[in-house]
Amino acid sequence: MLLPEVQKEYGKLPLYINGRFVESETDYYQDVMNPAKDEVIAKVPFATKEEVDKAVEAAVQAYEKWKEVPIPTRMQYLYRMKFAVEKHAEEFARIIVQNHGKTIDEARGEMRRLIENIETAAAMLYTLYKGEHLDQIAVDIDETLVREPLGAFAIVGPFNFPIMAPFWFIPHAIAFGDTVVVKPSEITPVGMYWMCKVLHEEVKLPPGVFNVIHGSREVVEALIDHPDIRGIAFVGSTRVARAIYERAGKRGKRTLLQAGAKNYVIVMPDAKMDKTVANLMSSFFGNTGQRCLSGAVLVPVGEAYEKLVPKFKETASKLKLGYGLDEETEMGPLATKKGKERVLYYIEKGLEEGAKLTLDGRNAKVPEYPNGYFLGPSVFEEVTPDMTIAKEEIFGPVASVIRAETLDEAIEMANSTEYGNAASIFTSSGEYARKFRREIIAGNIGINIGIAAPMAFFPFGGMKASFFGVVHGQIDCLDFFTDKKIVITRWW
Repeated sequence: MLLPEVQKEYGKLPLYINGRFVESETDYYQDVMNPAKDEVIAKVPFATKEEVDKAVEAAVQAYEKWKEVPIPTRMQYLYRMKFAVEKHAEEFARIIVQNHGKTIDEARGEMRRLIENIETAAAMLYTLYKGEHLDQIAVDIDETLVREPLGAFAIVGPFNFPIMAPFWFIPHAIAFGDTVVVKPSEITPVGMYWMCKVLHEEVKLPPGVFNVIHGSREVVEALIDHPDIRGIAFVGSTRVARAIYERAGKRGKRTLLQAGAKNYVIVMPDAKMDKTVANLMSSFFGNTGQRCLSGAVLVPVGEAYEKLVPKFKETASKLKLGYGLDEETEMGPLATKKGKERVLYYIEKGLEEGAKLTLDGRNAKVPEYPNGYFLGPSVFEEVTPDMTIAKEEIFGPVASVIRAETLDEAIEMANSTEYGNAASIFTSSGEYARKFRREIIAGNIGINIGIAAPMAFFPFGGMKASFFGVVHGQIDCLDFFTDKKIVITRWW
C-alpha cells in the first residue's frame, strides 16, 4: 500500500527565532529534494550571519528566565512535547520518508527513538539532576553538589536521521534549563520545520528557548564563533566533526561530536546462520546503508564463510527497492544524487583495487520511479584490509567481505581501522562473545545484534575517530549541558 504524502511541497522554509517564524533575508535558497522522485519539495534558506546572531541573542535572553522556571513546570513542557510528538508521529515519519528516502518502518523507528529521548530527559529531571549532599564531611561542615545549566547551545544535525539525532540533545538541554539554536541538515530540513510547527502550536515553549536556523558550513562556523554559544553538539562525518572540534577548542567551547564509522561484523562458524542473515540485512542495507551504526565489513571466520556468504548475497539480491511510503518497500534510495555518485565511486575503486563484485547493485531499477537515486545492495568478496573499501566510510548499501581464519585475526582487523563507533559478533559461544566484548575497540557493541543502537537511557558510545569530546549523547547529556557547583557550608 502506498501511503499519502503529508504535503506535495513545502515552499520556502522559514527560520524559527524567538518564538516566531521568520522569512530569511538571504539571497541563497537550496533545493530540497524527494530522492525517490528527484523532485523539489522545498527551498531551504542559508541564513545570514545577522540572522544567526538574532537566534543566539534570542536564546541567550530566554535563558535568563528559563533557568529560573521551576523544575515541575519544565517537566510539564516535556510532557506536552512527548504527547504532541506522539500525536503527530506518523506525519513526521512520512515527511522523513519523503525528504530522506528511508522506508516508512525505518522512519517510524526513528520517531520512536526520538520520543524515548524526551522521556529520558524528563525522567532525569527528578533523578540524576538532583545533585548530591553529605552532612558532616568535617566537624560542623556539610558539602553539597548542585547542577546548574550553562546557557545557549548550538545543535547541528545530520541528514540521515534528520529529527531523531538532534533530539539526542534538544530535550535534555531544555530540561536542564539551557536554551538551543538548532541547525538541521540542509539536505533534509523539512522534518525539523514540521517540528517547529508542532512545538509552536501545541507545546508553546517560551520564546527563544528553542530556535531553528538553516544553512551550511558558514552558519555552523558562525555559531561556533559566537561568544555567547557555550557548546556545540553535532552528529555527522568525521571530517566535519574534527573541524568543529578544532575550531570550538580554540574558542574554549564544549563539544559533543558523534562522527563517522567503518563497522566490522564478525560471524563465527557456530552462529545461527538463518537468524544471522536476517539480522545482517538491516545492519548492512537498512537505511540504505546511511547510518553510523551500519555494518560495513563482514568478516566470516573459518568455515562460516561457506555457510554465510551465499545466503547473505541471495537474501540481499531479493530486497525490494522502492519509494519508502510503499509499505512493501524494503530499501529506499540514497538521500542525494551526490551520495549515489559517492557510492558508485567506491564501487569502482573496489574493482580497481582487485576486489570481486559478486553482487552488483549499480543497475537496479525501480520502474515507477525512474529518476530516483536508487542503488541495489552490492557485495564485494576477496577484499583485503588495506583496500580503500575496507578502510573508508562509504555510507551506502555496500558490503565488503573479508575472510578470517580465527577470531583473533578478525578482532585485529576490526581494531586496525581508524574508527570505533560500533562492532558486532554473531556466535552461540559465550567464550567468543566475552573475548570479543573485552578486546574490541568500539563504543557500541553488538552480540547477535547487527545494529548496536543504545537506548536513550544509555550513552551513545563511540571511540577513536568516531567521537570527539568527553561525554557522549543521550543520558550523558547531563554532564554536557550542566556544570557542577560545590558548596561547602559551616554555620557558626
